[in-house]
Amino acid sequence: AAGWDVAGLLSPAIFENGVKTGILAQDLRIGESRPLAVLATQSPFTNYHLPLGQWLFDPTVIAWGNQILQSRQPCDLFIVDELGPLEFFRGEGWVNAFDALRQVSYRLGVVVIRPECIDAFAKMGFSFQVAEAGSSQPSLLTSYRDQAKS
Repeated sequence: AAGWDVAGLLSPAIFENGVKTGILAQDLRIGESRPLAVLATQSPFTNYHLPLGQWLFDPTVIAWGNQILQSRQPCDLFIVDELGPLEFFRGEGWVNAFDALRQVSYRLGVVVIRPECIDAFAKMGFSFQVAEAGSSQPSLLTSYRDQAKS
């Protein structure tokens, strides 16, 4: 994205000895990262207390990420990685992503969504193109908006 203003959140995995042990939240505009989730079996930390499957999430990092999603537009490329059961079925997680995506203050929007949540996303009225990453992997959805026509 040479020359593009990139904003949003990326959630890269943390691996130790080839095993996924955590998830980071990264502000794509400034590059700051914070630990978002750890394996429930490995969490000695009290601030990780929002469970989802085998993971424990830190609600303070979720709040930080939601602030980023709310404040990082306008931009050329807006990325949300990722939306899943926390957002769609529990109303937690990156919930500010929905309003940010509706604002359409970006040229290209990219959203990573868990496959079981694609229908819920479509029912919200978003018109994104879907690119499957694999049956067990999140799906990548993109939306292009030509600002000259807006």
